[in-house]
Amino acid sequence: MLKEPALNQPKPGILLADWLDLWYQGYKKPNLRPNTQMSYERRIYQHIIPALGQFQLDKLTTRDIQGFYTDLKKNGRLLRTELYGEGLSDQTVRGIHTTLHAALDRAVEEKLLFRNPADNCKLPSAKAREMQVLTPEEIQRLLIQAKEDGCYELLLLELATGLRRGEILALQWDDLNFRTGALRVERQVHRVKGELVVSPPKTKAGNRTVLLPAPVLNVLQSYKQTVRSRWMFPSPVKEDAPMDPAAVRKRLQTVLERAECKRLRFHDLRHTFATASLEHGMDIKTLSTIIGHVSSTTTLNTYAHITDAMRQNAADKIDRGIGRAEPKPMRESASRKLAPSTFQARKGQRRKPGTGCVSQINDHLWEGRYSPIINGQRMARNVYAKTEAECEMKLAELIREMKEEIAAAKEHRKPDNLAG
Repeated sequence: MLKEPALNQPKPGILLADWLDLWYQGYKKPNLRPNTQMSYERRIYQHIIPALGQFQLDKLTTRDIQGFYTDLKKNGRLLRTELYGEGLSDQTVRGIHTTLHAALDRAVEEKLLFRNPADNCKLPSAKAREMQVLTPEEIQRLLIQAKEDGCYELLLLELATGLRRGEILALQWDDLNFRTGALRVERQVHRVKGELVVSPPKTKAGNRTVLLPAPVLNVLQSYKQTVRSRWMFPSPVKEDAPMDPAAVRKRLQTVLERAECKRLRFHDLRHTFATASLEHGMDIKTLSTIIGHVSSTTTLNTYAHITDAMRQNAADKIDRGIGRAEPKPMRESASRKLAPSTFQARKGQRRKPGTGCVSQINDHLWEGRYSPIINGQRMARNVYAKTEAECEMKLAELIREMKEEIAAAKEHRKPDNLAG
């Protein structure tokens, strides 16, 4: 039987701030992964404690908590309010509630509370983020453009396996058996407090083996001859390190734009794989194992819209077989084999050295970045704007200011050099 962490016995009248700190540091933190720790700490120390921390635990009411959630929705955002607005998203508020509710549940177990005051709070609706998938024609265009932009093997493997972004970037060549086509997934890469960290998957289901199709295996066999690293997709700027997930996200957006595809997330490539697999007859249990879901129920819930369409198709077939009904006309896209795309890849438009880079983050936000290396250290700064043109203007101004700072710093050091 597991022993409870050694904690000081809470006293009657303890403040919520003290209880949250006690609960998090003693009960939760030891069992959390670094990324999850950061999420808990943001919720507790940046949101809950500043707003409710001075309430006596046994005096905290449902009305107090409900008012806190309402305020979070109106003006709870702490950073980049000029870009995203004053309020927090529904998902973030629900996450804060989950943490607070769990801490108060423990207080009930410890007999510090008679009941959990967060039980009856009304929460923002749990709206799932809209799923987007590429059409077969868009997949062709994406891969044609990816060859031009130097990320063909990465995107091809993603579309053939549906791996999570952190999983595919953490692959090493030893994970792939070229004879059998078996690819082991046993680690992930993610960012913790600004540093890239490689760790095991979050769940046992994340540790799995995927069999690669022969054409994909042949592509990787040729690609391996060009890579001088143990990492399958190594960082272009750091020795013996995987690619940065943020860099991959930005590169995907560039490829999508040049390939004239709809704008989507890297995770939507995973959805594209899963959707295509189901439409081609793969069963839910097999798909669940391949993509690393904890249970088939998760997969079924995630792709319910696809399975609904599959069930309708099955019903139509039964109807035709029993009732001898006339078959429904097939969609043109389903009635003929997809013709090879005539899309021509756009040649990359490389920026001149010293002009920074501009990338689109979402439909209404652009990011400009300038990162010169000064005395062996990279000095990076960003600007943000709602249009590409505005971002280019802000970036040009940022570069001018940074160059003036650098020149002034060099001038300031000159007397010291002369004196030496």
